[in-house]
Amino acid sequence: MVEESMYSYSLLEPGCHYLIQEKEEDPVTLIKITVETDQCLYVTRFDEGPVLEWKKKNAPIHDILELLSDDKVKEWESVFNDNQDAYYEEDDD
Repeated sequence: MVEESMYSYSLLEPGCHYLIQEKEEDPVTLIKITVETDQCLYVTRFDEGPVLEWKKKNAPIHDILELLSDDKVKEWESVFNDNQDAYYEEDDD
């Protein structure tokens, strides 16, 4: 059985952060649309660190869970940056 996708990257707006599931079995992922061309979007996907990649506008997305508000993006950035700092700090002992 082929999974029908109701969504594609073409629905997403540049400069916005979204929580999405690319495939039904995938974990929820935070992405930001950075650049839009006629056929593609340059997407920053946030896993353990940012991953930059091009996506075709017609590439399927299983679910777009939500568009994050500016307040939620700021709140997330604070937590994400704190975690990144802790991850990269070295022991001085």
